[in-house]
Amino acid sequence: MKGTDHFKRTIQMYLEQRAAEDALFAKKYHNPAKNLDDCVTHILNFVQRSGCNGFTDGEIFGQAIHYFEENEIEVGKPMDCQVIVNHVVELTAEEKAEARQNALRQYQNEELRRLQSRNKPTTTAKKETNVQPTLFDF
Repeated sequence: MKGTDHFKRTIQMYLEQRAAEDALFAKKYHNPAKNLDDCVTHILNFVQRSGCNGFTDGEIFGQAIHYFEENEIEVGKPMDCQVIVNHVVELTAEEKAEARQNALRQYQNEELRRLQSRNKPTTTAKKETNVQPTLFDF
């Protein structure tokens, strides 16, 4: 997946959540004259004009909200760029417990295999070599 697609989806998820929580913003978000592609273009042009390389989530989400709240806003020209989205995956308590159980099970299986292989007799075949016996061999 391209970075910009992931960025667009992240912005969209944030805006949809915001619209679900804020009825006033929901009306502006569902404005037929506005769309997500222009919102992303507006954000990317804002970033380029600023000259900075890194932004907080609040700054970027604030620009997305600004795009939808303003009736007359300059979107800018579309640009071809790569966007990096930093995010942290948070697991639920059930997912954490399941991951812990799976790790514990895997560890137990590995230890069991190690113990079983340690108790097996090793079969090392000695190679017969044609060595002349010495006086010490008698």
